Amino acid sequence: MKVAIYGQVYQKSSLIPIESLFQICHKKSFDVYIETSFFKSIKQEESIREIIKDFNTFKELDNSFDLFISIGGDGTILRAVTYVRDLNIPIIGINTGRLGFLATIQKNNIAKAIDDIVKGNYRISERSLLTISTDPENESLFEFNAALNEIAVSRKNTTSMITVETSLNNEYLTSYWADGLIISTPTGSTGYSLSCGGPVIMPESDSITLTPIAPHNLNARPLVIQNSTEIKLRVSGREDSYLVSLDSRIATLDNNSTVIIKLADFKIKMIELNSESFLSTLRNKLLWGEDKRN
Repeated sequence: MKVAIYGQVYQKSSLIPIESLFQICHKKSFDVYIETSFFKSIKQEESIREIIKDFNTFKELDNSFDLFISIGGDGTILRAVTYVRDLNIPIIGINTGRLGFLATIQKNNIAKAIDDIVKGNYRISERSLLTISTDPENESLFEFNAALNEIAVSRKNTTSMITVETSLNNEYLTSYWADGLIISTPTGSTGYSLSCGGPVIMPESDSITLTPIAPHNLNARPLVIQNSTEIKLRVSGREDSYLVSLDSRIATLDNNSTVIIKLADFKIKMIELNSESFLSTLRNKLLWGEDKRN
């Protein structure tokens, strides 16, 4: 099995699960490739150096890989998507932080999770993405212009709100007077959108959510629409520019540009073990929140 392994930032607290994962991959004779920057940060650890001496590194991927393993949290998986793109490589996340919706493999369950994957005891959850373009074209946008969680526009260097004129399939909807607007996939419904009052949506639903950020319109509410809808935004405000974010990547756009957001023509494949589900993760999240309050 050809496996790619990626982590954003190496922390000492993650040493044990990382070491465990590498030992398992070594024992199973996987053909392992570690992302170059992550490899450099972990090879300083003496206990790991010997294990990874025969592992390879990667800066980019191709479709010869069978599995992509992310080590970190949900944010690490969002970054992992920029490597996987449209290559159809299944992704699984080992969670070394707080309970997440994407990185669901806990540190004490790595060996069983890998065994289940090798034995085929899992299912694939296909997750939709959103893409962004502008008219006129803007060079500050990212070469990979897709987002798994959300695309958001927001005010930049001012406390003043912005106005987000919003059209759906070329029909005017409304102008949000707010700090910004989040366009979320079902996967992203448990992220930024949720923190701004958006609904939780089952991850494989054919929908998109529009969630205003701190709206001043008293009648502004989150709106769920069909994911085949093309969304156009025009932003105005006291500043000449505003921010647009694709998951955790941020760029600056001029007010005179029109933003076009629509469904991507490919999906990301997330591995879900048979012993887990979105609902079980949601349940655990709710219980974890109750524990934090008590």
